[in-house]
Amino acid sequence: MSAERPERGRVLVPRIVAGTLFVAVGVVIAAVAAWPIYRDPAFVLLVGASSLTAAGIAALAAARGWGGWSVAALLLGAFVVLGIPLAVPTRLGSVPDAARGLADLGLGALFAWKDLLTVDLPVGTYRNLLVPALIVFLVGTCVALLLSWRAGRSAYAAVAVVGAMISFGLFFGRPTVSAPLVLGPLRLPAPVETALGVAGLVAALGWLAWRSRDERVRALRRAADSSGVRLSRRPSLADRRRFALGAGMLVVAVTASALVVPFAAQGASREVLRAGAGPELAIAAAVSPLAEYRGLFRDDRAGDVLFTVTSDGVLPERVRLATLDSYDGELYRTAGAGASSPFVRVPATRDAGEGTPSQTRIEIGELGGIWMPSIGRLVSAEFEGPRAAQLADRFYYRADAGAAVQTVPGGWVAGDAYALTGVTPPAADLALAEAPGGPVAEVTAPESLRTWVQEHASGSGGAALEGLVRLLRERGYLSHALEIDEGRPPAWMQALPDYRFQPSTAGHSLARVDAMFARLLEREADPRARANDNYVAAVGDDEQFATATALIANELGFPARVVVGARLQSADPQLSTCEAGVCRAEDVAVWTEVLTARGEWVPIDATPQYAQSPSLEVTEQRNPENVTEVRPDPVEDVLPPDPMQEDTGSDEAADESAGLDLAWLWPVLRVGGIVLLALLLVLGPFAVILAAEASRRRGRRTQGSPAVRIAGGWDEFVDAVVDTGHDVPGDLTRSELVSAVSGAAGLALATDADRAVFSDETLTDDDAAAYWRLVDARRRELRRGRGFWRGTWATVSLRSFVRHLAPSGSRSRRSERGKRRSVRPLRVTS
Repeated sequence: MSAERPERGRVLVPRIVAGTLFVAVGVVIAAVAAWPIYRDPAFVLLVGASSLTAAGIAALAAARGWGGWSVAALLLGAFVVLGIPLAVPTRLGSVPDAARGLADLGLGALFAWKDLLTVDLPVGTYRNLLVPALIVFLVGTCVALLLSWRAGRSAYAAVAVVGAMISFGLFFGRPTVSAPLVLGPLRLPAPVETALGVAGLVAALGWLAWRSRDERVRALRRAADSSGVRLSRRPSLADRRRFALGAGMLVVAVTASALVVPFAAQGASREVLRAGAGPELAIAAAVSPLAEYRGLFRDDRAGDVLFTVTSDGVLPERVRLATLDSYDGELYRTAGAGASSPFVRVPATRDAGEGTPSQTRIEIGELGGIWMPSIGRLVSAEFEGPRAAQLADRFYYRADAGAAVQTVPGGWVAGDAYALTGVTPPAADLALAEAPGGPVAEVTAPESLRTWVQEHASGSGGAALEGLVRLLRERGYLSHALEIDEGRPPAWMQALPDYRFQPSTAGHSLARVDAMFARLLEREADPRARANDNYVAAVGDDEQFATATALIANELGFPARVVVGARLQSADPQLSTCEAGVCRAEDVAVWTEVLTARGEWVPIDATPQYAQSPSLEVTEQRNPENVTEVRPDPVEDVLPPDPMQEDTGSDEAADESAGLDLAWLWPVLRVGGIVLLALLLVLGPFAVILAAEASRRRGRRTQGSPAVRIAGGWDEFVDAVVDTGHDVPGDLTRSELVSAVSGAAGLALATDADRAVFSDETLTDDDAAAYWRLVDARRRELRRGRGFWRGTWATVSLRSFVRHLAPSGSRSRRSERGKRRSVRPLRVTS
């Protein structure tokens, strides 16, 4: 017993020290990876306290020899005790708050993971979102330490635990990579992610290498203590080769990671869990509010109060319902999952930048749906009423669009209310704006629109856009319907003084816009238009004119989007506004916003005038002087299209004559190349090992005389024994070897190999082939006996290659028979 204690102490202390250092490095890397999620000193305190507590629990459990249930009980107690001060610090105010904090802990352990994916980063100490971090660093650190201190192969599972801790920050973090690092001519994309990956890889490989060497050294020490053989710490040639091979593999892995990760990150956003959560499904299922715009002016809907806006100060100019920034030629929609920044939940407050502060309260009436009225740039939202908790949990905001959605089941109901704190950015002058330039259009504008812009554009930039929009509004005419009842005009028509009805179809497709500008060009070419000074020809409402304005802005180099909302006040008397903040369905408006070179979004009202009605007669053609018989073309009745149709935005003939669109090819090739390169890096080393084994096996099977091939078959069997984890001493005969590691089943292999090598018997090719069939059968039996996973690992093992690296001289000395060997040094392999 006294001899065992010093050995156990020598073994235990280095293992604990190395394991503790590895886990400590992993905790630091995991904390750095998770820092962008929280960015709050409370997170640093949580990591330090929870990691130290976990280390204490692990040390106590290891010293006492406690099992898993005891450790789980200690971790649960630590979670309860540390949970409120570390993970829910806002509940430290009073005893009732502390009781609610315990409930927050339990709910956070179950649901905060999902909530963490849908709250805008950084979350700080918002609600109970620190609970996942507490679980990761408390449980992960304790489990990783206990595993790393073990003596068996289960200790290697500590690498997986530390990797999971690091993955917490990467998977739950921001959907975009860090800004590129520029060092002179060198530009390194995603430097933070690359550094974290390389650091984790180096730490894991370094600890695994130390563990492997430590196990070999301890095995040799045990052999030396039992045999009395003197140990030599001078490295052999095989040791140096093995060290060079390991160092080379480490350098290759680190270099490949440092090169592949930045390449894969170029021009791409990270696919993290956050990107798959949120209201995208609800947004995709919702009908575009621009497609529903015409229906708001029906008599059974026009007078409904959708929402009411009140404020202690001056009401803002506009209230936004939806920002539509994705146009496919048929419909304008909210980009949703394809946006540069997704809809996320908002922590207690967010930084909205500079502007005029505003405090407003919005009470919902007959609005319904998911679209949420919002003011300016949001700072915070506080919901009221019996559904306040549900509304807060289902509230999402997209900062770059200034838009919000509410995905509570059933949508808005009358009586829902909330208070908004926001910032109204300073108004920009469109006439002074400059276009950012570059490709901005998602679709190609109709030829008629481009022709109209070229004929009437004056100047450049915002001044040209302002002039074109003004001209478009002057030559347009407001109409919300295709037909009306002459005896009972609709409510929207009664609100317009001296209004003469003109029919207009619904929809905002490219075909609808094309027809509108074709009528404008036709009217402008009519001599009677110049004689009457009446160029009004385009008939429609905000739906068509806001879309046309966005397409015009794209032609001038301005990125544009369409906004559905309401105006609370306006200096233009022709524009509809909500009376005293009460917004009815007929008050809903649509306008266009364009992005300037300074990064400002400028609103543009595009509602057409209704004072001057269009004159759509066409100049009659003069009859020819020569008398001829003129046969008029047959007249066909043309039925107007359905008012709610979604007409196509391209001509079928044009589609048929268009060339093959290969725009999809480069993204597919790029993604496929990245995936192929990643698979090559992951599976390439295993493929090389399998190819090397196959080449070695083929050479042994086919080269030389039958006796040489049989001897090669024996070598193949020995390599299979080594790869499956058996130690093969070099001083055993073939019969002794199979008796020690294979049993009677392999005795025939040893006997046939000895006969082939040492006898004068003439062997044939059939004898060699039969021997190799027996070798293949024994190889399969060895792998099946190790189980699926160990058998698979044996297939790609390098042990059979490493054993051949030993110097031949040492092998010849071990093969000497019948001599009393003197005691010689036993080398410690590394």
